[in-house]
Amino acid sequence: MSETDSEAGGRVYDPDGDHAFPDERVNDVLGTLAADEEVQAYLEAQNVNPVTRMRYNDHGTKHISIVRNRALCLYDLLKEGGVEFNGAAEQDLDEADEAVIVALAATLHDIGHVVHRDEHPYYSIPLAADLLDRLLDPYYDVAERVRVKGEVLHAILCHHTEEKPLTLEAGVVRVADALDMERGRSRIPYERGGRGINTVSSQAIETVTLTNGGDYPVLVEIEMNNAAGVYQVDNLLKAKLTDSGLEDSIRIVALNSHENGDRIVERIEL
Repeated sequence: MSETDSEAGGRVYDPDGDHAFPDERVNDVLGTLAADEEVQAYLEAQNVNPVTRMRYNDHGTKHISIVRNRALCLYDLLKEGGVEFNGAAEQDLDEADEAVIVALAATLHDIGHVVHRDEHPYYSIPLAADLLDRLLDPYYDVAERVRVKGEVLHAILCHHTEEKPLTLEAGVVRVADALDMERGRSRIPYERGGRGINTVSSQAIETVTLTNGGDYPVLVEIEMNNAAGVYQVDNLLKAKLTDSGLEDSIRIVALNSHENGDRIVERIEL
């Protein structure tokens, strides 16, 4: 992780930083995604159903930016900690393709929202498949495209807790999706009168940081301002970590600090 990454608390992936993995290919793909008109149109359009129509939390461009950044930071820390990924390797792809799979899946995992919020991971698959045919063409031959595409689609599908990831690349995307929980992220539904547990609990989360965990490759530290944030940690993040394949590599510590100085610490180790 670069100094910029460290200062950002593991929130922002810096393409120009030093990383524990070959980063040239993924950095090129990230530039392609940012400049692709169709991809960007999907990221805007996919927010209408969850936010405008269902008054749910943001799942558009900002959500995707947060999830992709944290997925790449998480992946970097895991690589630095010696975790061996299996997705690309088992498809006879390069190590450099691991990060490509993570970045593409993190970017496209929610585009199924343009069809419906409910069951959206299953709608994301055909939509992402069409985009991937074009996006992967400049980088891979036919056989490689098929293999990378399959791995990306697997990671997209398995961000849904109903599906079990078979690769650590998919596990990274799954966990990163739950790391978008800081309080400002629930502002829109909260201001519209939304008081569901997902909105109220996310209002309780102040910051989420990812760092080297010493005995664990990754330490996720969550600062809360009241106990409602436990729902985000226990029901959402813990649920995403379970069966991700990364249970033994990630340590989660939640700290709840009340104004009166009382502190409640919850450690989740799976």
